[in-house]
Amino acid sequence: MVSAPEVRQMGLPSGFLTEREVEPVGRVFLNQWARLHSNRGISHAVLSESRASDSEGEEENDEEIFEDDLEYLRSLDPKETKEQDHYKVLGLSNLRMLATDDQIKKAHRSKVLRHHPDKRKALGEEVKEDDDYFSCITKAFEQLENPEKRRAFDSVDPTFDDKVPKVLKKGNTEDFIKTFSPVFEANTQWSVKTPVPAIGDDNTSREEVDAFYTFWYAFDSWREYSYLDEEERDKAEDRWERREMDKMNKAERKERKAEETKRIRKLVDNAYNSDPRIPRFMEELRIEKLSKKKAKADQAKAKRDEEERLQKEQEEAVEKEREAKENNEKSKKANEKKEKEVTKKMLKIERKKLRVIAKDQNYFCVDEYEKLKHVTEVERICDVYNSDQLKDLVARLEDKENSREIFLAEVKKLDGKIIS
Repeated sequence: MVSAPEVRQMGLPSGFLTEREVEPVGRVFLNQWARLHSNRGISHAVLSESRASDSEGEEENDEEIFEDDLEYLRSLDPKETKEQDHYKVLGLSNLRMLATDDQIKKAHRSKVLRHHPDKRKALGEEVKEDDDYFSCITKAFEQLENPEKRRAFDSVDPTFDDKVPKVLKKGNTEDFIKTFSPVFEANTQWSVKTPVPAIGDDNTSREEVDAFYTFWYAFDSWREYSYLDEEERDKAEDRWERREMDKMNKAERKERKAEETKRIRKLVDNAYNSDPRIPRFMEELRIEKLSKKKAKADQAKAKRDEEERLQKEQEEAVEKEREAKENNEKSKKANEKKEKEVTKKMLKIERKKLRVIAKDQNYFCVDEYEKLKHVTEVERICDVYNSDQLKDLVARLEDKENSREIFLAEVKKLDGKIIS
């Protein structure tokens, strides 16, 4: 869009380009607006738009799809328009909820051109003003051209079969699908949520079947029952009476909604209890659980066995360590005993040597009085000295010339150690 200053710079007339506000219009926008404000299912709007688009692309003549059941029209009671099938009145029985707004308008125009009292009178037909079915046509158009009113009528579509199949005692999947699939497909038109999962077949996975029943057990229906209100609030004389009528109507709608919920729940329950795939899936699930349980038990057993093995290895290691320690202690004691025996033997040998040397040298004395004393000292040295000390002393006492001095010095040394 070119702005006004740019227009002047270009030297164009001031009225050459102007800014205008635009609003969306057309069939697609109107259908979208109607769907958003009527709360009808998305799938119905999409199908309607698709049908309308196909019709437009192929330049289909809508006049050919509008029925004209004159016998039905003449059977209508203008005073009981609430009991009539508005789609059938306009000749849209084959389209019903799939009919677009444009088709509804064309159907009404077609009926007006054919059944307006003036047209019929011109053809010589007698038309009673108080008992004429043309008002039924007008009522049907008023009901279906308004999105909210159309939604109310669609919710109680007289051609819809509310019956629920009974539980099949025994049967294969083919019989089950043949019985329940059409019923579920018919009820998908009430779903607020889309897409609606299909019932599947014998090859459908357990996850898909579970998703199907999960969806339907939590089914959210857009059906409402205001069309069946027995009390017409427009006929109320005052506010209080309108309030009471609204209260009664809401109570009846709530009760019918509850019945619809029960109907859907019964449909799903009967299907679930008839579905041959469910027992098969339950058996598969049972086997799967048993397999998992066994695997878990095997894993626990393997863990226990490993713990027991480690504990046994630890105990064996401790036992081996204890045995090794005992063996070391025994070996040590044996060595110590052997060493003691060797030491004792050596000590005995050295003592003997000392006694022999002392005896041979007359106990290193000069008279008998001193001899007794030296014998005692020799025995004292034998008791006190170890083998090495005795060996050293014996080696030194082999020097016979100085043996007496060496012996006396050793006794004196021994006396000094004992005293200290």
